[in-house]
Amino acid sequence: MQFQSDKPIYLQIIDLVMEKILIGEWKVGEKILSVREFAASVEVNPNTVMRSYDKLQQDEIIFNKRGLGLFVKENAVKIIMNEKKANFLQHEAPKFFQTAKLLNIEIDELIELFKAN
Repeated sequence: MQFQSDKPIYLQIIDLVMEKILIGEWKVGEKILSVREFAASVEVNPNTVMRSYDKLQQDEIIFNKRGLGLFVKENAVKIIMNEKKANFLQHEAPKFFQTAKLLNIEIDELIELFKAN
C-alpha cells in the first residue's frame, strides 16, 4: 500500500478496511485478516494495525469473537456510509464548491457531470 505523508498511517488503514467493507471484499459477519496478516499485507508494524483495529472496534465496525478473531459487524456498512457521508459534506464538498465557484462552473454543468458518472 502506498501511504500518504499528510495523514497518520493508522487512519489510512482504517480507511482501507472501511473501503474493503463498502465494496464487499469483506462481508458482514465474515472474519477479517488477523493483525499480523494485515500488517504483513500492507507492510506496516502490527502495532499500527492493532491501533486501527481497536478504533474500528470502538466505532462498532468490527468485533472480536474471543478465540476466533475479528469479524465485520452487522451494521458496519451503515455506520461507514454515515461517517463517510458526514465527512464528505463537512470537509470535501465545501472545497469542491468553492473551486467550482472560482472557476465559474455552473450548477447545470455539475449536475450533468454527476449524472454521467
